[in-house]
Amino acid sequence: MLLKNAHFATVHGMISLAAEARTVTGKKTKNLRKTGKVPAVLYGAGEKNQTLAVSRVGLEKAWRAAGESSLVELAIEGDGVKNVLIHEIALDPLHDYPLHVDFYAVRMDKSIEASIPLKFMGESEAVKALGGILVKVIHEVEVEALPKDLVHEIEVDISKLATFESRITIADVVLPNGITAKTDPESVVALVEPPRSEAELAALETKEEASLEGIEVVGKKEKTEEEAPEEVEKKAE
Repeated sequence: MLLKNAHFATVHGMISLAAEARTVTGKKTKNLRKTGKVPAVLYGAGEKNQTLAVSRVGLEKAWRAAGESSLVELAIEGDGVKNVLIHEIALDPLHDYPLHVDFYAVRMDKSIEASIPLKFMGESEAVKALGGILVKVIHEVEVEALPKDLVHEIEVDISKLATFESRITIADVVLPNGITAKTDPESVVALVEPPRSEAELAALETKEEASLEGIEVVGKKEKTEEEAPEEVEKKAE
């Protein structure tokens, strides 16, 4: 279903984003961005590469909802709907808004590999009662699944971390149906370290101060605030 009066929508649980063909390329994309649109490219799954444009507001909403691991219906004006992943976004280094986006078309009947962020939930007794420090070792997990089974994030229950000896590994993470972890099942996802003593904290501060002394950057030209966005835009084109 094409979006006629909206740039972004959620229909029956599926995130939909409107797009249109783009003929503007190169430096002229600056003018496109001034109209509130973001240049985009579509490729993958036997699709011929297409240059597109999407609403910046719609893209930001879709990205927040889907991330880079959930399926998005890209409704292209005059070309129907494509099932895609938001593959890569180039961001403005000063204002953090999207300058360019790559969409990767997928086949619904073929498994793909993706990285899904982990969301840590619950409360650890080792942190709450023993004053420990929660250490998140892994922040995303490599998985394989059909596109329809991919999710925005995977929850990790840290209430299992009751002592300083407790560990949560990939094998302990409950994966949604249809998703298989590709990361080593023995890899540690999270643990709790004992609280550091005042002497340990002081020693750590001294070590950090010493490591910063004598550092010199050679051969790198410092970027000005005006130069940085220009460089990113060139890469995005």
